[in-house]
This record gives sequence, structure tokens and C-alpha cells, in this order.
Amino acid sequence: MALWAQTAFLLVNMMLLEVRGRVEEQLSPECREFLYMGTPPTGLQHKSLQFICQRYNKKPRYVTLYNTVDHIPVYSAYTFKRTEGEKCVDVPWMYEPQLSTTADTDEMQPFPLENAHMNFEDAQAVLDDYTNAIHYERGTLNPDLHQEDIDDKASTYTLTNVVPMVPDFSNRVWDKQEDIIRKRLNNYCLGKAYIVTGITTSGKMIRRENINRIAVPTHLWSAYCCVDYDHNMPFSERFKFPSFAHYGLNEAENNEVVETSVEKLKEFLKRTTYVEGNFQIFVGDCVPAASQ
Repeated sequence: MALWAQTAFLLVNMMLLEVRGRVEEQLSPECREFLYMGTPPTGLQHKSLQFICQRYNKKPRYVTLYNTVDHIPVYSAYTFKRTEGEKCVDVPWMYEPQLSTTADTDEMQPFPLENAHMNFEDAQAVLDDYTNAIHYERGTLNPDLHQEDIDDKASTYTLTNVVPMVPDFSNRVWDKQEDIIRKRLNNYCLGKAYIVTGITTSGKMIRRENINRIAVPTHLWSAYCCVDYDHNMPFSERFKFPSFAHYGLNEAENNEVVETSVEKLKEFLKRTTYVEGNFQIFVGDCVPAASQ
């Protein structure tokens, strides 16, 4: 290969690496802060899955494992902030430039007013995908009511943190459970709480112009880990620490939330979705080494 061609090849690859920097397999230390012991869930590997260090207003906010084929997050991992549960208002929905090779930023951006989304819709969901999806609404895996800082709240309004949810399940069941977790961690978690919230799928899709666009979750699930907690809490809450989990069916009926241990949630996910044998949500199931 001629020297000029080798130079051009290296420059192109350096540009691509720079553009895609925040979606590489190796998460940066600043993004690992949202993960218990700096370690993402294991046993979820596929060429269509990419890590996103979700950045907003010059800071990393949380981590998402995103499926660029099904155009939904597999999970979002974040740290819980003590909050009164207020919801953010007047925040525009955003997209993730990191999933576009034409991007010149690694921060989420508001959707453009015109059809510029055509440049990146191959790798992620866009607002048009939800326009006629009347049976679903946009549900966030990292919810703003689990965040306190206004920028942390705003950062949850990106479609890379969104899955299609049946309105009755979202509004009557899942939102209520998110608030239960908020109050529990507010009251009894003394240190940092790590939360991973994800989905299972079974092939159902939202279509646009006769093309499969977004996978519809069959279940939503969530687990938290807080190793520094109040040991004097009521007995009714004591067994829910240092970790606990829940899941629910994303349907209008039979959608009650099931609360369970992290270990049993793993067993449920191994039965209902594809994960590898080494699947683990938290290192050691969030049991501190001194307690094992």
C-alpha cells in the first residue's frame, strides 16, 4: 500500500474512533462510576449491542447498553439520587450522536426540526417511530424521579433510554413501583445506590412504513444495590437490603409487579430471555466480600 494511502487509512480510522469514542467496548473510569464496583452486567454480548456513556451538558450521567438493530436499550445503569420525586418539565426529546459516524459531539442532542434524523435512524429510534404507535408510550429506564439535579433529570429524556410501554402498565404499575423504590432508598440507603433497569423481548415490533423499527419489551425488570444501609430499619424492609429486584409484564392485564431477590431475578431472566451462563447483574450479587 502506498504511503499516502496508509496515511489516509489511519486518519479515517482515527476519526471514526474519535466519533465513536463513548460507545466503545471499554467504558471510561468516569462512566464506570455508575456501576457497582465499576463493573457492568456480564453475560450480555452481541455485535448489535453497544455501550453508551450518556453525556449531557459536559458531564456523564449514566450508562446504557443499546441494541442498534432493535433500536432500544437493553438496560440503563445509574446511581440513585435522593429526591422528592419531582418530574422534569419542558425538556425536548433527544437522540444520541455517538451512534452516528457523522457526529462531532459525544453529548445527546435535541432532535432536529427537519428530516436530518434520516442521517442516524439506522442505528437508533427516532420520534417518527412513535408517532403512530398508539398502543405504546415512551417509557424511560432511568427515570427522572430517581434523579435530583436538573441536568441529571434532563438527561433521561433521550430515546436511547426509552422503550415502548403499554400505557396502563407504565402509568398504573411501573411508575408506582419506581416511586416505591425512590422512597425506600431515600429512607434506608445511607450510601450510594446502584440501579440497573432492563427489558426482555420476544419478537414483537413497532413498524414504520412496513419496516420493523423498535422491539417492544415483553417484561421490564430492575435491581438495586446499596451496601451502606440503615441496619435499624423496620424488619419488613430489612430483607430488601443490600439488594432487591422486581419485574413486570408490559401488558394491559396480568401486569402486577413481582418483587424478588436479585438471584431469583437472574433465574427469571435466564428462563425468559437470552443471556449467557455467566450472566450477572451485580458483582457477587451485591453481597460485600466481608459478608460472604
